[in-house]
Amino acid sequence: MKRPLSYKLNIFLFLLPALVLFLSILIAPIVMSAYYSLTEWNGLGTPEFIGFQNYVELFTSKSINIMRALKNAMLLALLSVCIQLPFALLLALKLSRHVKGERWYLAIYFMPVLISSVVIGQLWTKIYNPEYGALNIFLRSVGLDSWTRIWLGDKNVAFGACLVPILWQYVGYHMLLMYAGIKGMPADLNEAAMLDGCTPAQVSWYITIPYIRPILRVSVIFAVTGSLKSFDMIYVLTNGGPNHATELPSTLMINLLFLRNRYGMGSTIAVMLIVLCFFFAMLINFAFKEEK
Repeated sequence: MKRPLSYKLNIFLFLLPALVLFLSILIAPIVMSAYYSLTEWNGLGTPEFIGFQNYVELFTSKSINIMRALKNAMLLALLSVCIQLPFALLLALKLSRHVKGERWYLAIYFMPVLISSVVIGQLWTKIYNPEYGALNIFLRSVGLDSWTRIWLGDKNVAFGACLVPILWQYVGYHMLLMYAGIKGMPADLNEAAMLDGCTPAQVSWYITIPYIRPILRVSVIFAVTGSLKSFDMIYVLTNGGPNHATELPSTLMINLLFLRNRYGMGSTIAVMLIVLCFFFAMLINFAFKEEK
């Protein structure tokens, strides 16, 4: 049956506010960033169109060192997928088995997600303090004085030190996603498997994990894209130092935008991050694609 024009008009009017917000908050900034990435602009005056020179300079200039930042971002993404997500999955599987105090554990593990990254960064700055930090005090107390470091000031260990709070903060977020998916499973699936003689580990591996495959895909996408655009924790802990050892594309972008007044080059990095996030999201979707 053909819909009347008024019906289609009502649908359009209901969708219009969301469409306007989507275009103004998401699409418009992306288009503007793409335009400014083709210009040389210091934030004042009229931008000078220079084509793709910013993109060429980004990957050839030694003063920008984008490859170091990308390497750190890729390593963070890899560790998020290989360490953060498996740990979150183990917690979700364990808590979904009616553990005593289940709700309290969920609240405790999710609490770091609710706390501001600035607060968490300041907390870990105190933990890593070379003089009164809890980590060095513990190492000295057990006779491991040679292991003490200026954790955030030593370029050989600074990035590893930053990885710990970054990975720790969002374990609870992914755990809660997976926990909700496991709790949404039909109970008869697990019961039938147990009656057939499966162990809890076999039930988790052959039934539970395949069932929550769509949620795992979402978690992987969030972990990878979140790592590529990670900023706040690194900025609070080291601001990309020492000697660019913890530099990420986002910290480099902020440095170019607000410290060097190179808005064109900063926009170039922003466009690169958008493209990378989109590419990896499509790649992960393809990797998790199931045959119908």
